[in-house]
Formats: sequence, structure tokens, C-alpha cells
Amino acid sequence: MESLSPNIFVNDINQTISFYELLGFKVTMSVPETGTYLVWAMMTNGSVTMMFQTYDSLGEDLPEIHRTDGGSLLLYINLKNIRAFFEEIKEKVTVLKGLETTFYGATEFSIKDNNGYVLTFAEHE
Repeated sequence: MESLSPNIFVNDINQTISFYELLGFKVTMSVPETGTYLVWAMMTNGSVTMMFQTYDSLGEDLPEIHRTDGGSLLLYINLKNIRAFFEEIKEKVTVLKGLETTFYGATEFSIKDNNGYVLTFAEHE
């Protein structure tokens, strides 16, 4: 295995792209490649890659994927300069848990994205 890139299903991909751009992500690929009606997009920030796909694009495929926002998962993202990043975004997002140092020595905070998914950012100082 070499990497893991989650493909997260969303209702409004353009809204999702705007939200993740607030976090410093950039669109690196999309389907279609141009236009405003995207059904899939890959976004990256540093070495973190996330993919987003519309529920509509699934059609009848993979009925095991629930067609509701949010999910029973937490995306854990390591980064450097967590305090500066937190200060940059804290007024633009829903903060679930502010900066704190954990018992295992990481500095972390958690937010909720526009689709109800939880993102925890961490720096192991």
C-alpha cells in the first residue's frame, strides 16, 4: 500500500469545494474537467488528497453507501504550524473542539465541514 485518499460523498460539490478551499485545499482534478456542474473533484493540500463525489453520480451503484450527509468517521489530518492554521480558519468554520494538547502529546482541534463530517487536525510537536 502506498496511500489513502478518501472519496467522500456530498450533495453540493461546489459548496464543498468552497469550504475546503478555506482550509487551503486546491482542486487538482475534476469530472468534467471544465464547467460548473461537477460530479467529482480531487483536492490536495500538501501531501493530503481528498476526493469528493456527488450522491447523484452514484445512480443505483453501490447501494451500501448511505445517501445522507455526515458519517461515522473522523478524518485525522497531520500538519505543521497548527496554531497559525487554527487562527487562520477558526472564524470561518464550525469549531467542535478548540486547540488542546492530548495525553499522547499531540496538539489538536476538530471542526465540522459543510457536509457534517468531522476533521481533526493534529501536530505532533
